[in-house]
Amino acid sequence: MNDFSSGTQATVLVLFTALVTLTLLICVMAGPDRDDLTNFYTGYLSLTPLKNGLAIAGDYISAATVLSTTGIVALTGYDGYVLAVSTALSLVLLMFLLAEPLRNAGRFTMGDVLARNMPGRAVRVAACVVTLSATLPFLVVQLSGAGSLLIFILNLPHVAGARTACIVIVGSLMIIYAALGGMRGTALIQMIKIVILLGTSALIAALVLNRFGWSLGNVLRAAQQGSGAGPAFLQQGLELGTSPVDRLDFAGLQITVVLGVACLPHITMRLYSAQDVPAVRRSMSWAVATVTTFCLLVIIMGTGAAALVGSRYITAADPQGRTSVLMLSQVLGGARGFAGTTILYSAVAGMVFITLLSSVAGMTLAAASSLAHDLFAHASRRGQPEPRTEMTVAVWMSVAVGTVAIGLATLVQEWNVGVLTTLAICIGASAVAPALTYSLFWRGFTRTGLLATLYGGAACALLLMVFSKAVSGTPSAVFPHTDFHLFPMQSTGLVSVPFGYVAGWLGSRLDQRRRAADSSEARRLYEESEARLLAAAE
Repeated sequence: MNDFSSGTQATVLVLFTALVTLTLLICVMAGPDRDDLTNFYTGYLSLTPLKNGLAIAGDYISAATVLSTTGIVALTGYDGYVLAVSTALSLVLLMFLLAEPLRNAGRFTMGDVLARNMPGRAVRVAACVVTLSATLPFLVVQLSGAGSLLIFILNLPHVAGARTACIVIVGSLMIIYAALGGMRGTALIQMIKIVILLGTSALIAALVLNRFGWSLGNVLRAAQQGSGAGPAFLQQGLELGTSPVDRLDFAGLQITVVLGVACLPHITMRLYSAQDVPAVRRSMSWAVATVTTFCLLVIIMGTGAAALVGSRYITAADPQGRTSVLMLSQVLGGARGFAGTTILYSAVAGMVFITLLSSVAGMTLAAASSLAHDLFAHASRRGQPEPRTEMTVAVWMSVAVGTVAIGLATLVQEWNVGVLTTLAICIGASAVAPALTYSLFWRGFTRTGLLATLYGGAACALLLMVFSKAVSGTPSAVFPHTDFHLFPMQSTGLVSVPFGYVAGWLGSRLDQRRRAADSSEARRLYEESEARLLAAAE
C-alpha cells in the first residue's frame, strides 16, 4: 500500500471518474451504426495520418510496455535498455517490410490477408485460432495487472475480493469500449491515451534529469548505486543470467520482440483503417516517431527509478517492478501533503489507468472482429450473413471475449502471469510473422504451408513455453516450487521462430496432393495482385 493521504486518493478517484466518463462519451458518440461493418471495422477510413499514427502508437504501447518495461529497466539496467530499443525496432520493421502490402491485401482482419490467395474455411479458422492465441494471453496479463495496480494506486487492502473487483471493473469498461466504439471509438481513446502518456512521461523524465543537473552520467552513476548491482547494472546479464545458455536466451528474446510485437493482430488491424497506401506510410512515420520517443522516456524513467527509489524498495512493492514509475512519482513530488506531490502522483495514476483501459479495449476488438468476420461470416456453412447480423455478432463476441478474459484473469491473479506476455509475443513471431511474410512475398506458398506455419508455429511456442524455465524450476517461475522444465530457456523464440518458417516452407514443398490444383491457383492469384501489393500501386 502507498503512504498517501485520503485527499490524494480522493483526487485520484475524481480523475479516474472523469477519464471513464470522457472515454465512454467518446465511444457512444463515435460508435458505428448497427448495420455499418466498414465503420465498425475501419472507422470509415476517416482518420488522418497523424490521428491514425497516434492510434497505432496507442495500441502498440500497452500497459506492459509502460509498467513492465520501466520496471525491467529499473531492476536490470542494460537488459532493460535493449528490451526498450527492441520494442521500437519492431515497429520500424513493420513500417518498412509489411505495412504497405498489408494495407493493400487486407480489408478488416488478418484472415482477409491470408485468405486472399488461399480462400477457404480452413484458412479462416486457423487465422481466428492464432488471433485468439496471441490476444487472450495479453488480455489476461493486462487485466490481472490492472487488479494489482489499482489496489496500489487507490490504497485498497491487498485481499482477493478487492483485486477481483478491480479486474471486473476494468474488464467491464473494456467490453463497453470495444462493443460500442468499434474501430473509430477505440482509436479516439488511443489518441487520448498517447497524448496523456507522452505528456506525463516527458514531465517525469524532465524532473529526473533536473534532479541530477541534466547530466545523464550522474543519473547512471546514481542508478548503479541504487540498484545494488554496481557496474553490472550497465552490463548484460541481470535479467536472465550470464551463462552461455542465458545469453542465447537473451538474444532469442530480443529476436522474438523485434519480429513478434508489431505482428500481433491488434496492431496490424490498425493498418486497415488508413485511407490509402500513402496514408499508411505517413501514419507509420508518426507511429514510429511516437513509440521511439516514448521508449527513450521509458529508459530515463526506469533509470531514474533505480537511482531515486532503489531496487530494494521497488521489489518490495512488486517483484516485477511494475509499480516503479508510481513510486518514482512519489519521490519526485516531494514531501507528503504538498500540492505538487498530489498533482504529480494523480497524473501518473491517470496515465496508468487510461493505458490499461485503452490497451485491453484494442485487444478485445481484434479478437471479437476475428471471431465475427473470419469464423462466423466466412467459415460458417450458413453463407454470407447480412451486415447487420455480422455487426451484432461482433458486438456479442466482444462481450464473450471480455467475459472469458475477466474469468481467466480472476483465476490466475495470484500467479506470476508475465510469462503470458512472452507467450503472446512468441506466437506473434513464430506463427503470425512467418505466415504474413510468406503470404505477401512468396509465390510458392500453399494452403498446407500456411496451415503448417500457423498451427505449427503456435503449437511449438506453446509447448516449449509450458516446459520452459519461465513456468517451473526457478524462483520467479509461475510454479516456483515445482520443476518439470525440459526447455532450458525462458523465451521460445530461438527455436519456435525458425520452426514456424521451416514448417511453412516444408508444408508448401511437400504438398504433393494439392500442388497441381491449389498451388497453381494460389500462384495465379498471387501474381495477379503482386504488382499492387509490392509496388504500393492504387
